[in-house]
Amino acid sequence: MGGSYASRASGFYLETGTRIPRRLLWAMGLVKYAAARANVELGVLDERRGRAIMEVALELARGRFDGDIVVGVFQTGSGTGLNMNVNEVIAREASRRAGVEVDPYDHVNKSQSSNDVVPTALRLAAARGARDVLEALEALMARLESLARETMDAVKPGRTHLRDALPVTLGMELEAFAQAFKLDSRLLEQAVEAVLEVPLGGTAVGTGVNAPEGYAELAVRYLAEASGIPVKLAGSPMRPMRLLTDLLALSSAYRVIAVDLWRLSQDLRLMYSGPNTGFGEIEIHVDIPGSSMMPGKRNPVTLEAAMQAAAHVIGLDQSMLHASLLGELELSMGIPLAGYVADKQATLLTEALSKVAGKVIAAIEPRRERMRRLAESSQALVTLLAPYIGYQAASRVAGLLAQGKTLPEALEGLGYPRDLAVKVTLKAALGKRWAQG
Repeated sequence: MGGSYASRASGFYLETGTRIPRRLLWAMGLVKYAAARANVELGVLDERRGRAIMEVALELARGRFDGDIVVGVFQTGSGTGLNMNVNEVIAREASRRAGVEVDPYDHVNKSQSSNDVVPTALRLAAARGARDVLEALEALMARLESLARETMDAVKPGRTHLRDALPVTLGMELEAFAQAFKLDSRLLEQAVEAVLEVPLGGTAVGTGVNAPEGYAELAVRYLAEASGIPVKLAGSPMRPMRLLTDLLALSSAYRVIAVDLWRLSQDLRLMYSGPNTGFGEIEIHVDIPGSSMMPGKRNPVTLEAAMQAAAHVIGLDQSMLHASLLGELELSMGIPLAGYVADKQATLLTEALSKVAGKVIAAIEPRRERMRRLAESSQALVTLLAPYIGYQAASRVAGLLAQGKTLPEALEGLGYPRDLAVKVTLKAALGKRWAQG
């Protein structure tokens, strides 16, 4: 059959417009660079061809040939289509530059198989994506912690089951989310540690046949240097070739982050609801109209966008689960899909976390008087009043609160000092912090 592999493959693979992610192409270019460099050093590839391959591979990593990578995500489960497409692109351009024929199989793919190249590139790309997510998490945690410190004394009503509960402070609520994201960050870091183990040099089935002695160690070392990501040779190359469970663990960490981001966004939307008929506890400056019909309306658009991104990340985790189940014996058959899913999850979370930090948390202004008034209207405060005014009087206060009075108003109406309301509210909100001073 004539024509390139890529041109023939389009008739057999699915043409859905789902392109190979840029991060994965970056990783493929660097894998080809590292492989050629190791082959030249070990004397199994001549200098002239090797230098041309390395030069073109680095340009492919930077995106110069993205338009030539026409094989999409839904191809053979090993990712052979992607590897062959990349080999042909590099061989064509390297031949032109070197002035001699560079063969996609004998030279560009020297000492390699799709079965170790694509799983390696997949993990390199996933580790880079995770690095971006970790940076976005750090930025969000810093914003949350800063706002938590500023609002640790901003008393507001607590709510359980969406019903009145004892008061808390806005700072405490934000601090809780900061702590949650800190745990998420640790979980993601642990998942990345496994992803950094790559099978380059394992060739077709993990035995290293057709790769020269020392090639695997050398190629992985050059890959780490070129990428700036500390990938290392897997103890058993067979493990990351036949299994994708390290990527599944990464996806699971992303799912956990998405759930916490969803909850943060959901709670902030409730606090922002209003301004007059909802909670109205915080203000978030939004510079775009919220309605095409109702003038002056402002909506929590960034939070809603982030919640949709979180929903997609959670859904993609199911795709990763099923991609991890594909395959038998020596090789996984869900590799291109796993690469696409990990990249999409990282992209969605990086953007959502960054926007929530910069456009929401940084733009929050607590409505302190509104929060305090709502807190002082909570019937839950009556429990703390009993030791001061007795059970019967506290019951009468509860009745007044039920009629819409605030705690200071109810106390004053029964002949007690209004200041007692402040003391009780602060004690309820601050808990142990009250006892400490």
